Amino acid sequence: MCGIIGILPRPTGRVAPEPKDIVALLDAALGSTDIGEMSHALIAADQLLRGDAGIRTLAGNLSLVGEIVARLDAIDALANREEERIDALHVDTATLDADSARLSQVRDASWSLRRDRLRTADAVHSLAGRNASESSLAGYLSIQQSLSALDRMEVRGRDSAGISVLVSSASFAQISNDLQDAVAQRTSDPLFASGSVRHRGATIVFVYKAAAEIGELGDNTKHIREQVAADDLLRRVLSVPDARTVVLGHTRWASVGIISEPNAHPVNGEEIAGGNDSVSVAVLNGDVDNHADLKVRHNLRFADPITTDAKVIPALVDRGRLGGASSLDAFLNAVTQFEGSVAIGYVSADEPG
Repeated sequence: MCGIIGILPRPTGRVAPEPKDIVALLDAALGSTDIGEMSHALIAADQLLRGDAGIRTLAGNLSLVGEIVARLDAIDALANREEERIDALHVDTATLDADSARLSQVRDASWSLRRDRLRTADAVHSLAGRNASESSLAGYLSIQQSLSALDRMEVRGRDSAGISVLVSSASFAQISNDLQDAVAQRTSDPLFASGSVRHRGATIVFVYKAAAEIGELGDNTKHIREQVAADDLLRRVLSVPDARTVVLGHTRWASVGIISEPNAHPVNGEEIAGGNDSVSVAVLNGDVDNHADLKVRHNLRFADPITTDAKVIPALVDRGRLGGASSLDAFLNAVTQFEGSVAIGYVSADEPG
């Protein structure tokens, strides 16, 4: 088993909420004597703090976070007292169910604010760094969401994990010499190991991987988080005002190919013979049972350490695209050749989202 995550964010254009508005809603919840009104105020605060707009308000704002936590602590204590009061009333079942449902809404909204909004903002801040630009926070949010999902899916496979971060901007079609030099220093690894970069047109692709035969749940994403947080080139690219980010991630039980970074997904479609200037990545859940036959049939040659069956996926799709097929037709033509049970994620730098 494996796990796949894809993040394709859609800009909302929402303005970052004002801290005073968040605090006012929480104060209204605390001051209300009606459980229904309390839950409505908490849900409204939670809605305001969702997405990149909420991240822009919360990330690094320790004062605001402290104010929110203090009020949530008070609200949770109030909810506990209300639960005790309800239990002591000995009311009929229908009334008890209705009161409990309203109280559950309060607890759910408080939990969401504390565990989703605040925790996510803290994780994004850790990835982005202290002086991160507002424009980069949306990209780091997508990365955090993908890593959080991989944390939860690791029970489906934990010997390796990886994410590809595709960052697109019109300005990347003609990048400056110093940025070109920084990118070029990381494009030469034919194994597409962790930290590798590819550039095509208006998209720059980063990959981060971890692979270990022995380890604990959370080790792989911890390693990837450290790589992302330390990557100044990624930070620079994400800081471009019009940058748009797509993330494709994977966590793996190795069934075909040894446990290694070159075999960890996402993999790209590059071949030893060259001639393929496409930049694409793919992830696989399941097995391409006839991958060896496909390599022979299509004369696919990959760098020797790469033995995962997933490698044939982007290679065959890219060949189809180079032959003139649309991305969709090339993907469908490739998939129809596969034997076995598969779930596939694929994204191209030419059409990242």
